[in-house]
Amino acid sequence: MQEKVPEKARERLPRRMGVARTGAASPGRLRVTWDDAEMKTSYANVCSVTGTREEVTLLFGIHQNWHGAREEIQVRLNERIILNPYAAKRLARLLTGVLEEYDRRFGSFGMDVPEGSVH
Repeated sequence: MQEKVPEKARERLPRRMGVARTGAASPGRLRVTWDDAEMKTSYANVCSVTGTREEVTLLFGIHQNWHGAREEIQVRLNERIILNPYAAKRLARLLTGVLEEYDRRFGSFGMDVPEGSVH
């Protein structure tokens, strides 16, 4: 399920993350060059997170529960990302910022999973 990311989407990606794609670095800031030659895109509607002292593991997958309530739902996992705790904390802060901006622009929405729950 790999697809090429359109150039417009690639151009927007770094800006969303608050880092310039090209250009000279500002004083005191590191210049980041994004190499997307090997990048792939995947879709997920399910995510699970586990962690140990040394790493945080993100599992992404897809469930297709089109037939209503069942006793069991099968999730096809398609990506596993393993981060050290420092990278995981940076990701958490970036996601928090993006979702706060989403709420400001489009309004908040309810979640069916209690905040901070572990499954």
